[in-house]
Amino acid sequence: MSELTNTAMLGVERADRPLQGQRRWLAGLKPFVGSPLNAAVTLACLWLIYRLVTGAWGWLVTRAVTEGGPQACKAGNGACWPFLAAKLRFMIFGFYPYEEHWRPALAVLLFLAAVIISMISRFWSRRLLWLWLAVVIVCGVLMYGGLFGLMVVSTTNWGGLPLSFMLSSVGLAFGFVLGVLLALARSSKLPAIQVIAVIFIETVRGVPLVSILFMASVMLPLFMPDGVTIDKLLRAQVAIIIFAGAYIAETVRGGLQAVLKGQHEAAASLGLGYWLSMRKIVLPQALKIVIPPLVNIFIGFFQDTTLVTIIGLLDFLDTVRSAMRDPVWQGIAVLEGYVFAALVYALLSYGMGSYSRFIERRLRTDHGHGRSA
Repeated sequence: MSELTNTAMLGVERADRPLQGQRRWLAGLKPFVGSPLNAAVTLACLWLIYRLVTGAWGWLVTRAVTEGGPQACKAGNGACWPFLAAKLRFMIFGFYPYEEHWRPALAVLLFLAAVIISMISRFWSRRLLWLWLAVVIVCGVLMYGGLFGLMVVSTTNWGGLPLSFMLSSVGLAFGFVLGVLLALARSSKLPAIQVIAVIFIETVRGVPLVSILFMASVMLPLFMPDGVTIDKLLRAQVAIIIFAGAYIAETVRGGLQAVLKGQHEAAASLGLGYWLSMRKIVLPQALKIVIPPLVNIFIGFFQDTTLVTIIGLLDFLDTVRSAMRDPVWQGIAVLEGYVFAALVYALLSYGMGSYSRFIERRLRTDHGHGRSA
């Protein structure tokens, strides 16, 4: 009897082994799956991602039209890449004279070369400032002309990617300098300087960029003497500098407040004056702290240059829109231009973000790994 009982119990244990293995397997999946509701949501999201990826791949590659003209794209059921081939130069350079496109192209290449050189730490010296000054002068001569036999091209014909680069880079460069000065003024112990800085910053930050651009383009000429005019591009550039400076000032002021009080006391104990202690000790630490928010501001203002279209300047995004409004391609190329513009903005924004992370690692001064070792 006992042998039969033992045999029965042994059979039950063997039958339970697969169930126990399944329970252990399910228990191992629980941290990754969670509740049944979470599992259903995860599967639904995976299915949605799969549908989006396959649909985008089919539109961009599988069903895309790569040859022909408008009629071929109209008959197709995918992306119209002949549209980009036909309108690429216009989207990049806008209404700049077609036979002179080599000038803005060379200016953009020089600008990008200066940016790449500036990213290499061994070139960080005062010579870099002279390099940028030379690049700005050469790019200005290339774009405007009037020297060395170059045809004069009015700023009203500037547009596309070179205009976006110029508005964002020059605006952020001068806006950064203005922002640092405003941050120091707002942190000053002199009441008059502090009040002026506070009024300026809060007034500019209290209105949208569209309003400042509109005032610089429409309202400012009304207050100018008769016969005195200021170039529209210059007015837009000054508006962007002022707006960027106000936002950068608050970010830098946060970095100044984050610097420990002991750093100020150490500078004073060394006999350093205000400007020398700020330049050598306080500001470098403050700027290192605020690198991530500064990069967010830079990326945002690079994308906000598209707002200059309200004052009649054709930036990169607006030249893309103008190309899509061509009667020959209207109604045919609906998304291709926006996809191309999104890709350009995404690559440039990703590049700025990646470089900011590199700068953070390059300037990291903590010694946490050394202490743990």
